[in-house]
Amino acid sequence: MESIWHQTSAAAPRPPLEEDLSAEAAVIGGGMAGILTAALLEEAGVRTVVLEADRVGSGQTGNTTAKVTSQHGDCYRRLEERLGAEAAVQYAGAGQEAVEAFRQLIRRRRLDCAWEELPAYLYALSPRSSLEEEAAAQQRAGLPVRLTRKTGLPFPVKEALRCDGQGQLHPLRLLHALARELTVYEGARVLAAEGDRLHTAGGSVRAEQIIFACHFPFVNMPGYYFLRMHQERSYVLALSGAPALPGMYYSVDPGGLSLRTAQGLLLAGGGGHRTGENRSGGVYASLARSAGLLFPGVREAARWSAQDCMTLDGVPYIGPFSSSAPGWYVATGFGKWGMTGSMASALLLRDLILGRRSPWAELFSPQRFTPVASAASLLDNGLHAARDLGRLPLTAARGPAQALPPGHGGIVEAGGRKMGVYKTAEGTLYAVDPRCPHMGCQLEWNPDEESWDCPCHGSRFDCRGRLLSGPAQKGLSGEKL
Repeated sequence: MESIWHQTSAAAPRPPLEEDLSAEAAVIGGGMAGILTAALLEEAGVRTVVLEADRVGSGQTGNTTAKVTSQHGDCYRRLEERLGAEAAVQYAGAGQEAVEAFRQLIRRRRLDCAWEELPAYLYALSPRSSLEEEAAAQQRAGLPVRLTRKTGLPFPVKEALRCDGQGQLHPLRLLHALARELTVYEGARVLAAEGDRLHTAGGSVRAEQIIFACHFPFVNMPGYYFLRMHQERSYVLALSGAPALPGMYYSVDPGGLSLRTAQGLLLAGGGGHRTGENRSGGVYASLARSAGLLFPGVREAARWSAQDCMTLDGVPYIGPFSSSAPGWYVATGFGKWGMTGSMASALLLRDLILGRRSPWAELFSPQRFTPVASAASLLDNGLHAARDLGRLPLTAARGPAQALPPGHGGIVEAGGRKMGVYKTAEGTLYAVDPRCPHMGCQLEWNPDEESWDCPCHGSRFDCRGRLLSGPAQKGLSGEKL
């Protein structure tokens, strides 16, 4: 399940870290947020190194739909209600500046990344949906939007909200082009962060400024991000046989589709759910049915999925990691809008590190707590964690391992213990300890992706227990039965 971005881009491997060295700044994570931050710091004369656990772009950047827009769904009315009108203005301003920064960076460096300037649309098919209040909120926030029914889609819509001056790109081509000019170490997973030093298996880096751009911070304390975020998955189909679309589209209907064209294919996204809560499967099949109704005759060319960090109030955490960790910074919680979130992070973190003022610093501050917007989400996250931390001893095994159907996984009885077991199509059994090594939550089997997913904080593992994504820092103990 490789994305079309991975299929159509490649980069020479970078060396692992095999020594102790020093830099002015060290970035943890070689995705879009980390590479953009490093690139802007280097432009400003700050000597920066990037430590990537796997390969540059191997995380969420390679699974995005790569829409560069400040129109983040129908969020502005909620922003006004939860955080106030001024917060919505600042959020829109940060998004618009991020879009413009992409445009200028690509032009200035002449980057070949399939950049296209296109309008973004919110669209509604249901007669119960209304975009009028959201349109007013986006206009008050300063976005260049207008209501319309002319979208360029090959089917009628009830209404749509058009935002001009947005863009789309090939994320990995941009990422690899920027990374070539930077000092990057691959296969350099940071195992510990202590003061101004980062430790990997092969060496360490000492830096005055440390930036956690690794999607979900793996350090639990200080910061306590594991209490203040959860992760959600979403799914994408690349489909042939659809007409090219003259814009980017996001449905405000329940179960609606996100749409854009790339490389002659229609990208149809949706099916979002909290990580660890896809026990019945069938998400890709549901996406295919929905896309087929809107675009008859399309055929699947590729499929993949992505994962996003969701904050308590819907606004990313960008800024100082914790008041008790001087010199540490974080960029996380982009809430399914990672392109503009990454650039906004790079711009803000650069300014903070250089001692410049930023009009968005307070809005994105990781130290903020807005009771009205955050209390319910904090309680929900806590209840999820409490439930899943204590569930394994109380969960009955679902029969013996041999009773699993081929191609399925589950918590079953194996060797007198409750284990997470997957049976291949050929009947081979792979058993793992079903406790997440991050904080011990019970993992759940994701049948669409054949992975073990943590419903507490979103760590993921393949059927043999190998780590796919954090905040866990190691894989599961396991055995072949």
